Amino acid sequence: MPRDFSEVYLYNFEDLKEGQTASIARTVSEADILAFAGVSGDTNPVHVDHEFASSTMFKGRIAHGMLSAAYISTVLGTKLPGPGAIYLSQTLKFKAPVKIGDTVVTRVTITALKPEKRRVTLSTVCSVGDTEVTAGEAEILLPAH
Repeated sequence: MPRDFSEVYLYNFEDLKEGQTASIARTVSEADILAFAGVSGDTNPVHVDHEFASSTMFKGRIAHGMLSAAYISTVLGTKLPGPGAIYLSQTLKFKAPVKIGDTVVTRVTITALKPEKRRVTLSTVCSVGDTEVTAGEAEILLPAH
């Protein structure tokens, strides 16, 4: 199966700078939530059952918080630092719900570089409009090519 790498960027460690950013935008669909539930096994009814979710404080279904976290992984693996990046750690705070139809903008920003270990620390933020929905920090290892 051919792969489309047109949206993939490859940086050498030496090309990275503090303050450098990359982002993606994804609109969450019903299919995304159901696929994520199927792959992860997380069938919490707040995600998959309209009737149940309507009786919660969210007044309707919400996306899995880890779906937004997966968007962070997408940016790290395809945009900044890009292919070959190895996730070492990620902190996450889930600050607001994401609903079907919301467009999640995921932005990562380099906050520190450790050349001796080829490690990159990045701020990771997912937003819907002006609302931060997920925030944290990632540490990545960028092996030599």
